[in-house]
Amino acid sequence: MWWMYIFIFAAKLVEVSLATIRNVLINRGEKLKGALIGFFEVMIWVIVVNQVLDGISEDPVKLIVYCLAFACGNYIGVIIEGKLAIGTAYVQAVVSPEKKDELSNILREKGFGVTIVQGEGKNGIVDVMMIYLKRKCVDEAISLIKECSPSSLVTVNDVRHLRNGYIRK
Repeated sequence: MWWMYIFIFAAKLVEVSLATIRNVLINRGEKLKGALIGFFEVMIWVIVVNQVLDGISEDPVKLIVYCLAFACGNYIGVIIEGKLAIGTAYVQAVVSPEKKDELSNILREKGFGVTIVQGEGKNGIVDVMMIYLKRKCVDEAISLIKECSPSSLVTVNDVRHLRNGYIRK
C-alpha cells in the first residue's frame, strides 16, 4: 500500500507544479503553451483524485499525502518557474548624474538597451535608466548596477506586452 502513497504524492507534486507554471504562462500571454500544460495537468488531477477518493474512509492517510503534495507542488512550481524565467522584465534604476555615463556605458557594452530620462528627486536632479530585458538577464543587470552605483534605487517589474525597442538576445 505504501506505493500508492508515493504515487499520489509524486503525481500531485507534478500536477501542482504544472499548474503553477501554467498560471505564469497565461499571465504572460502564452495562451497556447498554458492550454497545453493545462491538458496534462487536468489529466493527472483526475487520475490522482480517483486514487485518493477510492477507499478514503478506510485509508485517510491518502488525504494527508494528497494535501502535503499540494503544498510541496506549489513550492516546487515557483522554484521551477524562477529557473525558467519566462518573459520580459523592466528594470528601472535611479542614479546620480555623476554615475549615468559610466553605468550606461557598462550596461550597453554588455548588450543591454538603456533609455535615460532626467528626473528630480528629494535631493536634486537624478537620471532614470529604463532597461527592458529578458527575465533571465535581470540578475546580471542588477549586479552591474549595484557594482557601479551601489546607492541606486532599482525596481523590477514584469512586462506582459512589449513592442519594438531593443532587447539583448
